[in-house]
This record gives sequence, C-alpha cells and structure tokens, in this order.
Amino acid sequence: MRPFKYTRASDAAVAAGAVAANPNAKFLAGGTNILDLMKEDVERPNELVDVNRLKLSEIKEARGGVSIGALAKNSDTANHPLIRRNYPLLTQAIVAGASGQLRNMATNGGNLMQRTRCQYFYDTAMPCNKREPGTGCGALEGLNRIHAIFGWSDKCVATYPGDMANALYALDAVVRVRGSNGKERTIPVNDFHRLPGDTPEKDNNLAHGELITAIELPKSNFAKNSYYLKVRDRASYAFALVAVAAALELDGGNVRQARVVLGGVAHKPWRSAEAEAALAGRPASEESFRRAAEAALAGAKPLAHNAYKVELGKRAVVRALMRAARLV
Repeated sequence: MRPFKYTRASDAAVAAGAVAANPNAKFLAGGTNILDLMKEDVERPNELVDVNRLKLSEIKEARGGVSIGALAKNSDTANHPLIRRNYPLLTQAIVAGASGQLRNMATNGGNLMQRTRCQYFYDTAMPCNKREPGTGCGALEGLNRIHAIFGWSDKCVATYPGDMANALYALDAVVRVRGSNGKERTIPVNDFHRLPGDTPEKDNNLAHGELITAIELPKSNFAKNSYYLKVRDRASYAFALVAVAAALELDGGNVRQARVVLGGVAHKPWRSAEAEAALAGRPASEESFRRAAEAALAGAKPLAHNAYKVELGKRAVVRALMRAARLV
C-alpha cells in the first residue's frame, strides 16, 4: 500500500470540498472495497477523507416512502423495521451480498460505489482499460466466464458486482448527493451507474467530490410479491453469476405492473423493460413468466466463455418471478 494523507471530515461540506480540491482524493466510509483496492495497488489515492462521523446514517419515513442514510450500515438497513416491512426485496438483496462481517462494516453509499471484481481489473500485470485507460481489455479475448452479456463494449466487458443496487433499481430509488458548492441534487438510480462505452474507467455519473448523502425510496406496491434470487458458484463468499430482483403488483390473478432487474450480466444492474412489458396485464403464471424470461434475455450478446448465462438467466427470471408470485 502506498503512503496517503488521512483527513477526518467534520461535516458534509468539508468532506466534499476536501475531495473536490484533490483529484487523487477518495472518500472513506466502511472501507470494505477501497482498502482492498489500495492493498492490491489498483487504486492509488494520495488522500482519504473519512466521512464516518457525519450524521448520515438515519433511516426514516420521508415523502411517503423512506430515506436511507448513505452511512447506514448494510446490516442495519436490511434489519430496519421500515425496510423489512415495506421493502423486503431490499432486505433480501442486502442479506444475499458479501458476508455478515462485511455487511456490518459496509455502508449504503459505499455499496453503490463498489467496483468490479473482474480478475483483469485486480491483476496489475494484465491490461485493463478500467484500471488504466488505453491499455486494452484483457477479458475481451481472455477468460470471460463471469463477464457481461449485455451493454458491454470493446473497451470493457466487466460486470457490476453488487446486490443491493439490483433491488434499488427495481424499487425506483433516487440517490441524493451533495457537491462541494453545497448544492444538492438527486439522481434516479437507473441513471447512477454507467455502461462502459469508450470510458470504462467511469463507473457512475457522480462528479469528483460529490458525496452521496441518502438513498430515497418512493412508496412501493411490491412488498407482498417480491423476491431476490442470487445464483453463484458457491452458497456464500461469492459474487453472482446471475441475480434477479423480481417484483410484482398483482390485481387478482393478473400482473398490474412488474419489475425485473438482472445482476451479474452488465456493467450496471440491468433492468429489463422488455420483460416488464411482457408481464403487464398478463396472468401471474409460469407460462407468462417464461415469456417474460425470453424477452429479458433476447438481446444478450455472450462472449466466448459465458454463453451459459443466457439460459441461466432465463431460468433465474422464471424462478424469481414464481417465488415473487408465491407459486412455489
């Protein structure tokens, strides 16, 4: 690990200002991702601005929904009565992620900011446009079993590794951020992360120095019928090969509206408008869910070693929707 300056922020304005003033500074919250990246020499910040003492950990009702502080721990969020009662999909997704020890340390804002676990990104001896723009993408022609089947470019085929964000996409969350000028803005979570395009080094649409202060969820009609499914190589301590956040609002036996978000398949959580459209107004049945699964994976572009994700994705979508509808 390289030497760095440590700064403890006293308020959000000081934190945002300190990072904005230094192009090589990073925020430090739970540290569960940034410290690993620094130890592996993947990230090389010369200053860490500690935001842990900021009062940004409250979880409360707000504007008919709920506001979740960016510094609330993942475990506290998953177990909060408001979340468990009104947004069980979020609870399921958080509990599916990482380990209990990490969830006790990781913050909600940091979770959104986590970087890919692509092995070429972590191996500094290999080319990686995300780590060093212009060096190439080792995974494109290399071992790409865990990589993207949607939204990738010839510059990067990495996937976003998180679980919490998949549920947030399904729940139409909004991310509240504060800039170094003291102004706040909100970003619909669907617009928070980026596809790689020609700039894979940019994971999200935050400006340097912008600090996540809260995640806001609107009132949800999905509490009774939602399910988070994570398919991985082993039951714990592993990232998703394919994940599905499925949510249904049912009217009798028919689907009034649906949310289908796939994880582990793209550079960001992949919400399938095609699957949701295929479900709207249809019976909540295995036949409808199979049709939706076909629609969800129709546009997939697998690489040399991950074509299995297409069929796995279809089966995962059906399974998650069946669980959400309580048909199994």
